[in-house]
Amino acid sequence: MDYTKEQIVQLVKDEGVKFIRLQFTDILGQLKNVAITASQIEKALNNDVMFDGSSIEGFTRIEESDMYLYPDINTFAIFPWRPQDGKVARLICDVYTSDRKPFIGCPRNLLKKTLKDAADLGYVFNVGPECEFFLFLTDEKGKPTVDTQDDAGYFDLAPVDLGENARREICLALEKMGFEIEASHHEVARGQHEIDFKYSDALKTADNINTFKMVVKTIAQKHGLHATFMPKPIFGINGSGMHTNMSLFNSEGNAFFDEKDALQLSEIAYNFIGGLTTHIRSMAAVTNPLINSYKRLVPGYEAPVYIGWSSKNRSILIRIPAARGKSTRVELRCPDPSSNPYLTLTLCLAAGLDGIKNKIKAPKSVDLNVFKMNAEDRAKHGIADLPKDLNDAVNEFKKSGFIKNTLGSHIFTHYIEAKEAEWFDYITKISQWELDNYLSQY
Repeated sequence: MDYTKEQIVQLVKDEGVKFIRLQFTDILGQLKNVAITASQIEKALNNDVMFDGSSIEGFTRIEESDMYLYPDINTFAIFPWRPQDGKVARLICDVYTSDRKPFIGCPRNLLKKTLKDAADLGYVFNVGPECEFFLFLTDEKGKPTVDTQDDAGYFDLAPVDLGENARREICLALEKMGFEIEASHHEVARGQHEIDFKYSDALKTADNINTFKMVVKTIAQKHGLHATFMPKPIFGINGSGMHTNMSLFNSEGNAFFDEKDALQLSEIAYNFIGGLTTHIRSMAAVTNPLINSYKRLVPGYEAPVYIGWSSKNRSILIRIPAARGKSTRVELRCPDPSSNPYLTLTLCLAAGLDGIKNKIKAPKSVDLNVFKMNAEDRAKHGIADLPKDLNDAVNEFKKSGFIKNTLGSHIFTHYIEAKEAEWFDYITKISQWELDNYLSQY
């Protein structure tokens, strides 16, 4: 819905809103907020609320710490789970510097810039995500466990799926906040769920992904559960992905559709695929940002491991769903829900546009089950691997001029620093696996 400032002020008054959270996102995708009282709403809408950016991951140095929050008034929403007496609302914000310029370290600003690049070429970038998550029981202290409250499987119903009540309330809360829910079901693994919401332009979708994660965690907690978007919380079962369905629209409609082509895909679609397959190894540190992400990207658990595309094959990185016409789209299957949606969608769009501008040809489609191929067969078909771990992904990220040019030197540098610190912390820790296998033997 399109609001004016005056309408927001009146809504706050009429609805009895007492607190407003001004939300923004750091470079790792963590949602932050500055809470204000209703009396400060006009100040906020005039972009005059400041915060200390030096305390936010990857933002700025202490001597440049004063930053402004610029609310996007069309993101105003009231939290339906909070008390109706003294309601709480939110506005999603862009971050600006003290001299009123868009901050180059703000992921939302970066996505808006990349969307403008697409618009200058005549394209609107639409995205539909499929977000998976786990619901776990908590212990007597309220801490999360990895015990699930169900043994359900794909599309199972209550009473097997005991998470259904929480999932239903999540859907209702999301709808009250303006989401159009398309599907909600139990996923393959025990305790695993998926809720799909309608595609939209990429900026709204990125906002929706972060809002979705906040709502899921909040409602789960109300049910005594812990919701996690960790990609692979349990060994031996499927992890959680965020399959990302993408399309470009221009003045003629869906730019990926061409009814004359054998697969009814346009040259633009093939070039978009070519850009994604060319750059995906360097993008993986963003689309799959955690050490744990790479424990999902292994053979045998329906997650992609190898780089390629197909209109038939679900074992490959990029799938072209069967729908055509205005629903023609490219599904990138490697991203997981721990990723920063603004950076992920920025890189997906930039890679696709690079393919279009430079007419990068898509590789030959792979219609065989890649997991049944040996290394020699994959090499013969020109099928490369995704990075094997976060360190591998960061090294690919670091050497990519495309990544640096797309993200800008500020985010590029700070992201590397954060991920290298994460990797160092990981490799210097002693794991339970090492103790189990080495302590007695040696």
